[in-house]
Amino acid sequence: MSLSPQFLDELRLRTTLSTLIGKSVKVVKAGREYKACCPFHNEKTPSFTINDEKGFYHCFGCGAHGDAIRWLTDQRGLVFMDAVKELADAAGLALPAPDPRAARKAEAARTLHDVMAAAQGWFVAQLAGIEGAEARAYLERRGIDAETRDAFGFGFAPDSRSKLKAALKDFDEALLVEAGMLIRPDGTERETYDRFRGRLMIPIRDARGRVIAFGGRILGTGEPKYLNSPDTPLFDKGRTLYNLDKAAPAARKTDRMIVVEGYMDVIALAQAGFAECVAPLGTALTEHQIEKLWSMVECPVLCFDGDSAGQKAADRAMLRALPMLRPDRSLDIVTLPAGIDPDDLVRKKGPDAFALVLKAAQPLAERLWRYELAQGGTDTPERRAGLKQRLIDRASAIENELVGKEYRSQLLNRFFENFGWRKAEINAVRRTISAIRDEMADNKLGIMDRIMWQNCRAILLGVSRRPPVLYSHREKLNVLDMPSRAFEQWRDVLISASYSRPALEEDLIEAILADSEGDPVERRNFQHDMGFSFYHRSAEPDVAESDLCEVIDRLVIDQEMAAKLATLEAGLYAAVQDDEAYKRYIEERHRLLTEKQRNDERLIELKANVEDRLAAA
Repeated sequence: MSLSPQFLDELRLRTTLSTLIGKSVKVVKAGREYKACCPFHNEKTPSFTINDEKGFYHCFGCGAHGDAIRWLTDQRGLVFMDAVKELADAAGLALPAPDPRAARKAEAARTLHDVMAAAQGWFVAQLAGIEGAEARAYLERRGIDAETRDAFGFGFAPDSRSKLKAALKDFDEALLVEAGMLIRPDGTERETYDRFRGRLMIPIRDARGRVIAFGGRILGTGEPKYLNSPDTPLFDKGRTLYNLDKAAPAARKTDRMIVVEGYMDVIALAQAGFAECVAPLGTALTEHQIEKLWSMVECPVLCFDGDSAGQKAADRAMLRALPMLRPDRSLDIVTLPAGIDPDDLVRKKGPDAFALVLKAAQPLAERLWRYELAQGGTDTPERRAGLKQRLIDRASAIENELVGKEYRSQLLNRFFENFGWRKAEINAVRRTISAIRDEMADNKLGIMDRIMWQNCRAILLGVSRRPPVLYSHREKLNVLDMPSRAFEQWRDVLISASYSRPALEEDLIEAILADSEGDPVERRNFQHDMGFSFYHRSAEPDVAESDLCEVIDRLVIDQEMAAKLATLEAGLYAAVQDDEAYKRYIEERHRLLTEKQRNDERLIELKANVEDRLAAA
């Protein structure tokens, strides 16, 4: 059924959104709007607002946004037409008479959906059967567990030209060709045959979770390694993103969408806990796909493979997105090591390694500068002029005037920083900073490393002796940088034990550590370490545990201060170009150093005069 924009507008106008949402969620009047705790993510303080005048809801926590129809499709799970019919019935609004042509088109689409659903069911059955043994073994080698296999609907197409055709004999042959499941040789009367043969089958779904196409991965030798369905009335590969049906709800909770290159990257990342991942389908990311990403999050993250082809794909996506940028639209780009893809990274290094890579994502402006800098030399005036002109042209291509001006300003600032009138001054600053760093390294670095080693060893020994602190401070321990691999292993064993056991005692911890792979020498000789109260068995438990908690807190603060100072220092080169910016740099550096010094002094207090403090207690 074809519904006009005018009909849908009238339907929204006749629906009181706060009343509709109030049937499922407790809403409270707040001025001219209503507020509620968001039903799309867990929260205690309401950030979900409903505006009856404008007819939309919005969550400032997870970004969920929509009208009455969207509410019924997202929160209730209704399909679009069912949502429209329910609202129309409630509003006393008659649905328009069906358009015969639209009805015929919808009926054909339903039939194609039936074909795809039947093919999917058959492929899944083949994977579970005798012929699917090789495909199952492949999934095991790739580390795909049974739960993930079922969630993503893996199947298997036997190496036969007619088995699928025979299995779907109840469907018209022309329909199977139109759905892309059979191939009819061009210009011949030869028989049709199965498109997918001898391949692991991966269903491609639309945003509503319906199978619309397939990707097939060959198991033996042969080309292409991956074969996708052709474009059909259901499937347009330039407008479709793989896994969108699962990634969109996850993205609303995390406010992040990660774009990777292929199916297996998406699936491996989902198994590792990153559900908000999608992939294009054998083509470069298109403008339509980028627009779809922006409809869900403001700044998608591109994380393509670390090889030359993957980085070129990221650059092509960047250049396609550039003209469409707006104040609420951008991209971040992750650069993986050469020869590494996201699937490799999470399988070999674990989810934490991928999380760290995401934190190091480049803003689009930074990536664009490096891209243009790499396009040619800068050793002559003519080549530098060429770089400058390319930067101006890129900024001019941005349709939004404000964003274009900001890009032009930032890119030209980078140009002048490297080749312009302040190059000599900035180089002098760099040399001064380098000399200071060298002096610090020569005179203090060894001492600082030893203090860090002693402090980290101290808290690990402390939580090994006093397990209650492990439960209250394990999240902070987990983010604390450790000075050695042995300390990391020790910490990880303790945290893992705390999650698997509701109560730990010192003797049990000693047994767990003794069975672990860490160096036992690191964990002995309590008496030879720095004199914190939590080393002394005579210490009152409350005093010792309080000191231990504070030492952990102080070390986390110290680490945060060091990171802030490093970030501040990284901006010095830009700050020297502006007197006000340089003044703010000096003030902020003084503030951070003062705060860090107070923190260090408190750590020293906790180590000093321990015997007197224990006696007083």
